[in-house]
Amino acid sequence: MKKVTIDVLSAATSAPAQGVGSAYLEQTELLKEFGKEDFELFLNKHSSKFDLYHVHSINPTFYLMMKKRRVTICYVHFLPETLEGSIKLPKPIFSLFCRYVISFYKRAKEIVVVNPSFIEPLIKLGISKDNITYIPNFVSEKSFYSQTDERRKATRNRYGLPLNKKIVISVGQIQTRKGVKDFLKTSELCPDLFFIWVGGFSFKGITDGYQELKKEMSIKRDNVKFLGIIDREEMNSIYNASDIFFLPSYNELFPMSLLEACSVGLPYVVRELPLYKDILIGDYLTGKNTTDFAAVLNRLASDDNYYLENKTLSLKMKEKYSRQNTYLLWKEYYFKILNKYKK
Repeated sequence: MKKVTIDVLSAATSAPAQGVGSAYLEQTELLKEFGKEDFELFLNKHSSKFDLYHVHSINPTFYLMMKKRRVTICYVHFLPETLEGSIKLPKPIFSLFCRYVISFYKRAKEIVVVNPSFIEPLIKLGISKDNITYIPNFVSEKSFYSQTDERRKATRNRYGLPLNKKIVISVGQIQTRKGVKDFLKTSELCPDLFFIWVGGFSFKGITDGYQELKKEMSIKRDNVKFLGIIDREEMNSIYNASDIFFLPSYNELFPMSLLEACSVGLPYVVRELPLYKDILIGDYLTGKNTTDFAAVLNRLASDDNYYLENKTLSLKMKEKYSRQNTYLLWKEYYFKILNKYKK
């Protein structure tokens, strides 16, 4: 059988430490590993000879190309409203950028969303429900897995982290919507725990809250350390050196960092947001404010049975969003779209 050829159109890794970039890398590696007999992938070729065109980022060159290609699939990782709290631009420019994002999505023939909660907003923007498909994010267990206590200790020593405290890790770009200020306030309410944040200002000066957050980060706190942007290859060791994953974000998509933490087996605590109801399983741990967060984190750190219960929940997440399960979804999807447009 002839392989399906796909031109993968992406600049998702041009800005460092973004979940969109991680999702792009995971998805393409998945197809290369499991789809060797079914698909042949190319990167940013832009020619008209391919069966499908899968767009991973909203670059203007891809926007222009989509009008000329027959079967274009756009991978939607964010909505215009989720840009609030991420980047800070003058209102007219921000409004223009949001209109561009909407126009970009409308230009694609097909849409893939990483969270089912995106479907209704996209329909309201004028995109047909028949052209929207939900396929979740996932991470590779080859990249994120449990390590030995010796390696955990070595990583703590390497990054100057305490050996005698439970470590709470948060991962993400430093921006307002990620809840960095609540992360810091929660650390004040949990003096016996040690908090680390991995990530930085990927968009530098246009990051929402840039000056305010830089000032907050400059204040020395005995139980907080900002590690900055760390190479993806090193992140497995950082997760393993930690005990609890904490995501205080006010607005999320389908956070890759959460899946990475689950793959390692860390219990997780997230803000109470409607979108999590569609993607998380069981009675996952949430909070509405810093007082709630502190109570849950302190209990996880002090109650071994409670900790193990929630570690089991993380491992169930790992099983649900496995590479094998996700590849079958992508394979079915690509062939369905190919047949849909054969006419």
